[in-house]
Amino acid sequence: MNQLLSSSRSVATATATLISSLTFQSLKQFSSTTTTKPTKWNSPTNTIITHPILLAMESCTSMLQLKQIQAHMTKTALITHTFPVSRVLAFCALSDSGDINHAHLLFSQLQNPNTYIWNTMIRGYSKAKMGQTGFLFFCQMVQKGVEMDCRSFVFAFKACEQSLGVLEGKSVHCVVWKMGFVYTLLVQNGLVHFYGLRGCLGLARQVFDDISERDVVSWTSIIDGYSKHKWCDEALKLFDSMLMCGGVEPNEVTMIAVLSSCSQKGDLILGKTFHEYVKTRNVTRSLNLMNAILDMYVKCGCLDSAREIFDTMGVRDVFSWTSMVNGYAKNGELEMARTLFNEMPERNAVSWNAMIAGYSQNNQPKEALELFHNMLEAAFVPMENTLACVLPVCGQLGCLDVGQWIHRNYVRMRYNEISVILANALIDMYAKCGVIHEAAKVFNDMPERNLVSWNSMITAYASHGHAKQALSVFERMISGGFKPDDITLVGVLSACSHGGLVAEGREYFQNMKRKYGIEPKNEHYACMIDLLGRVGLLEDAYELITKMPMEPSAAAWGALVHACRMHGNVEVAKIAAPRLLELDPEDSGIYVLLANICASGRRWGDVKMARRMMRERRVKKIPGRSIVEVEGQFHEFLAGDESHPQSEGIYNALDQLFAMSKLEDCFVK
Repeated sequence: MNQLLSSSRSVATATATLISSLTFQSLKQFSSTTTTKPTKWNSPTNTIITHPILLAMESCTSMLQLKQIQAHMTKTALITHTFPVSRVLAFCALSDSGDINHAHLLFSQLQNPNTYIWNTMIRGYSKAKMGQTGFLFFCQMVQKGVEMDCRSFVFAFKACEQSLGVLEGKSVHCVVWKMGFVYTLLVQNGLVHFYGLRGCLGLARQVFDDISERDVVSWTSIIDGYSKHKWCDEALKLFDSMLMCGGVEPNEVTMIAVLSSCSQKGDLILGKTFHEYVKTRNVTRSLNLMNAILDMYVKCGCLDSAREIFDTMGVRDVFSWTSMVNGYAKNGELEMARTLFNEMPERNAVSWNAMIAGYSQNNQPKEALELFHNMLEAAFVPMENTLACVLPVCGQLGCLDVGQWIHRNYVRMRYNEISVILANALIDMYAKCGVIHEAAKVFNDMPERNLVSWNSMITAYASHGHAKQALSVFERMISGGFKPDDITLVGVLSACSHGGLVAEGREYFQNMKRKYGIEPKNEHYACMIDLLGRVGLLEDAYELITKMPMEPSAAAWGALVHACRMHGNVEVAKIAAPRLLELDPEDSGIYVLLANICASGRRWGDVKMARRMMRERRVKKIPGRSIVEVEGQFHEFLAGDESHPQSEGIYNALDQLFAMSKLEDCFVK
């Protein structure tokens, strides 16, 4: 508090600066006169209204009606009185059918607006999502020495919550001290809410602890502040303290904050306890509260209970539907998720994102990209999370043109500075599409990077055979103070493998635990076996696989078998292949690979044995397949496939290309 008091001198300076930078002439246009469903405006008054014109004002539902009433009030001079003009201004500023610009025009013509009118303007601009202008009105109140009440500060804090920093809120807090409102409960609750929303939990807690008699708003504001910033345990402790103190019963907003903490923790038992509390106590079961309970069950993985609540809800909104779609999608139940998605009475960008992410995360890239196209056709603007899901899908399918289109039309056009999440997704997409220089450009242009960024770039270089570049990025990462993880070292060892850097690979492998504190896992051993096998050190590779502290994975045995194929080592292959078949007996490629190794060594008996094993185990060779994307439509082909409706034309085109290639070979020779 001493710091806040000492900074009170800055209020006048901050006020002057804001007034010079924000003028009334620069106000943006805002009007809600196009609202299709007018609602009664919320501006209660303790005055008993008997005048027929003012009574008509109370039931006004549109600006057209308001202007007719105002014209009559002007004609009869009723508008010159403070109370009537305050009702006109309140409608313009606070009604869903109002017009904040008209309110400002009216305000500018008043000689001595009272506290209520000033407060209404601050509140109106906050409602219009123009908090900066609302804060300017508060600053003018301070400058002009206008008498304030506790609502002046509450509305000022609301204005500061919108696109303004903590400094402005602290300046209001300073005025609170100077004006003697520091121990007014309404103002204290406003402070707790503001600091909690801005993440200044220490200041929020300090104000909360100074409240002598707390009400449900005090408790709810501090609990919600902790919950919103993922201090879930502290939020739940405060809820326990609230119940133990007695005298204050939680309301629906309190329970929503508490259930949110349970959702973040994934604590189903505690969540069920709070659900029972809602059932047994007199807590209003609003749609928002029921959505919070539904969301808690979804995020705790209890989809049966979530579905039971969903089915019994008398009223559902887009959040209710999206929550269920998201739950099924994350659980891999994509058919159920899609059924619900198709049945949704209305969708928003989050709904589309939930379904697209479900397909993306469950290895169905074709469906994810098709749904993304449908989303754009439905005129929905994709969220950042949507783009972060779709870009890796483009990488999986090799749809470079779609990925570049997203980068050009959505990422560059809509974001002045690309977030780390989007940049990582772009690196992944460009790398998988083979455009390594674009991946490197995105990486080098990033103002800040996280571990995923470094890992993505190392893996990108490694997978394209740029071993030296991958190791260079790794050394830059270490120099930058980042600590590698399992994935980092897989990328590094893979780079050594693709580059044939045996000495470097061995050094990194040996230093994993000693230098970086990482215990080698199956993936790291597989990389080392692949590295040794590629350069022909099959005995060393076989020795390493036999000394592994865990059971070798299919990747480890597979790396050894492929090395045998590369170097024609039939003996080691005959040892490794059966071990690989034990782990994956249905993989036709292993039998074919073993047969080819034996054939290259002219071991025809062993070739027959491999083929006989395939027949006896009824393993069929899986035909090669490919997917081609043309104008947003995907076409899948199998080897020798004639099922496509245009297959005749496709094969004619292939025959022509084959003939042209043969002709070119003749000219070259």
